[in-house]
Amino acid sequence: MKKGGSIYIMTNKNNTVLYIGVTSDLIRRVSEHKVKTNPTSFTAKYNLDKLVYFENFHSIEEAINREKQLKGGSRLKKEAMINSINPEWIDLFDGLYRQCETLP
Repeated sequence: MKKGGSIYIMTNKNNTVLYIGVTSDLIRRVSEHKVKTNPTSFTAKYNLDKLVYFENFHSIEEAINREKQLKGGSRLKKEAMINSINPEWIDLFDGLYRQCETLP
């Protein structure tokens, strides 16, 4: 059985830096960014602790392909994508975490 995957975009409080990542466990991975599990990482260095976008996929391979596609795109395209679902650029993590807590 294949495990699903997610792509996500993190930013800082001023929305000046974007980071695109891929993971098989979105809540765990975003939590690691927020607490700076790896203090020398790109996200820790630039204080990227706000989840502003994510997509879920049936397989990790699909997620990896989408990540590559997004990383090759312009910042304007990424901003338009974020604005399409999150025009206020709020941190989506709390809502995602609460949603998962209520799942059976």
